[in-house]
Amino acid sequence: MFSLTLILLLSRDMRYLARMLLHEKTSSPVVLRLGRDLVRSIKRGDPWVYADALRDLPKAPAGSPAVLLDNRKGQAVASGFYDPGCPVALRICETDPAVKLDARWAERRLRCALSLRTPFLRAREVGGDHPVGMTTGFRLFNGEGDGLPGLVADVYADSAVVKLDGRGPTGFWDMAAISAWMADELRLNCVYERVKDRGSVGRSLVGKTPSEPVEFLEHGLRFTADLVSGQKTGFFLDQRDNRQQIRAWSREARVLNVFSYTGGFSVAAGAGGAAHVTSVDVAPAAIEAANDHWLRNGFVDTRHTGVAADAFDFLGQSSQQRQHWDLVVLDPPSFAPNRESVPSAVSAYQNLCEGGARVTARQGLLALASCSSHIDLPTFLQCCEEGISKARRRGTVVTVAGQPIDHPTPLALPEFRYLKFVLLRLD
Repeated sequence: MFSLTLILLLSRDMRYLARMLLHEKTSSPVVLRLGRDLVRSIKRGDPWVYADALRDLPKAPAGSPAVLLDNRKGQAVASGFYDPGCPVALRICETDPAVKLDARWAERRLRCALSLRTPFLRAREVGGDHPVGMTTGFRLFNGEGDGLPGLVADVYADSAVVKLDGRGPTGFWDMAAISAWMADELRLNCVYERVKDRGSVGRSLVGKTPSEPVEFLEHGLRFTADLVSGQKTGFFLDQRDNRQQIRAWSREARVLNVFSYTGGFSVAAGAGGAAHVTSVDVAPAAIEAANDHWLRNGFVDTRHTGVAADAFDFLGQSSQQRQHWDLVVLDPPSFAPNRESVPSAVSAYQNLCEGGARVTARQGLLALASCSSHIDLPTFLQCCEEGISKARRRGTVVTVAGQPIDHPTPLALPEFRYLKFVLLRLD
């Protein structure tokens, strides 16, 4: 006779397989053919095929399963899903065309992604005794980096946010089924989908729509994420490790956090023992949240000042007033949303770095970040060098960092390694 445990395990597996996880398609896969030889890069793991690399763009709904043929013999080289209205016309799911893209395939990919988050899953169970400490906010699915093209999910304690990157992923992934899978696996009370393309902010897929920001922990520090209307999915989880860097350097320092948003770097500096922290953001609501996060962590309110102001204006006025800080953090939004904007972005980064250098104390630290995927690391370092030179300062590189372990990327897709974080000591 089956044991009760075995029956429960089998019933759970049957429940997962009953969820398709993908939108079921009755028609045959779309057949696409390369217009030039890209087989080698595809086999090496590049998951994107642009529209101009295909011989033609057949009519089909976005998200339709597709098979890709090479440009010579017409042999199948990969399978994925198609979006004729997007510059990335094909997102590759498998380089073995014999593998069927079905619910079993999807669940294997989901579980593989889950296995890469073991440190965070363990931290939820054992708390501060684990290397990532008491951290309950992390990225669960990182799209192509987890072999889940266009699918992003972030977990905040017992809630989560999911996002789909365009019409192709929306037509391919069954978000209701995936959210139910997530809720079962991680014991989530709420899964909220951000769907800006549908004329609304989003919708609740599991549980009720959050009526207020959700609290979570990052290395024992308390933060909140606005799942419904906050930037990205409510918080910048990708800067977690870099906030720890700032925390380590903040003891007894006067710290300036520009483009502070809800005060992630500010709270980290406070936890590190900063003498005083100034947070600057153009949005008053972000400054209110930064003030709340500061007090939520039990810090003395007089050690933090929130300023709602334009970053460049604030830096310029502070320089004129000869104000200086021991540690300056500059974490702006993307200045280069596309390739055409790169020249103006380079100029903006140089000007920002110059402004930051002018208010950094002698032998002080200047931290600069870029989340622009179209600005690579060498270009960003050159921007830093040029900006510091314009301020008539010289810098020493202390560390160069990027994204944390819950933001994996394909080795063959450098665009996904978008985050650059440079910590400099100025003379």
